[in-house]
Amino acid sequence: MKPFFQIQLALLLFIVLPYGANAQFKWPNGAKAAICMTYDDALDGQLNYAIPQLDSAGFKGTFFCTGSSPSLYRRLDEWRKAAANGHELGNHTLFHPCLRVKPNGTHSDWVKPEYDLQTYTFPQLLNELKTANTLLKAIDGKEARTYGYTCSDCTLGGGVSFTDSIKKLFTAARSDGQVPETMKGYDIYKTPSWGVNSNSAEEMIAYINKARDKGTIAVFMFHSVGGGYLNTTAEEHRKLVEYISKNRKDFYVATFQEVMNYIRDHSK
Repeated sequence: MKPFFQIQLALLLFIVLPYGANAQFKWPNGAKAAICMTYDDALDGQLNYAIPQLDSAGFKGTFFCTGSSPSLYRRLDEWRKAAANGHELGNHTLFHPCLRVKPNGTHSDWVKPEYDLQTYTFPQLLNELKTANTLLKAIDGKEARTYGYTCSDCTLGGGVSFTDSIKKLFTAARSDGQVPETMKGYDIYKTPSWGVNSNSAEEMIAYINKARDKGTIAVFMFHSVGGGYLNTTAEEHRKLVEYISKNRKDFYVATFQEVMNYIRDHSK
């Protein structure tokens, strides 16, 4: 190969490779990673602590609401106000059905027999999801919706996955799993997230820094904030939000729907 063509090839590789298979995903505004703050079950502590803390830093979260949530019923105006202020209300079914017995044999005895996904048919689940979408539309007026798998279960009885079947209902769906090593092949309908439970701010900060180091994404799955089951204390949650705020140039922080839409549109 002649030297002139060798130089041309080297220049071409220099230009192309940063956008190739080994490159980090290109997040908005030069951010090194994305963060999604998501919260399940529509609980009082989310209104009392999580939303005010997010708002104080200018961040917006995603709240996967269970239609039968007592907080959603009692404090509907506050949930409507949160949605109007930019927070996302996601679908988390009406009755929070889960598998009483996981594929690995783990038992969840708190799941009522009538809400055992093992006994659900797909038409039954589909009707529940559609009805939950109608309820949420009545609160925030929106039609585009994301889904949070209850208990991260994405199968019905017999281990039959319903992920592909719900793609017409939702723009993306959240499951559980580790920080991804790469954004290549990232599935926005089975996105990994960390189910936080009594963890310290230091542990949660290490989680987002791991995503920053890899150039990928950190999705939190919170439940109670400030007291309750699967709890994160209000103080530890505040410390996490403050850390993200102080390092906001490194992180693209947005609702789950916004981030998933961005990934979908920039993954080609």
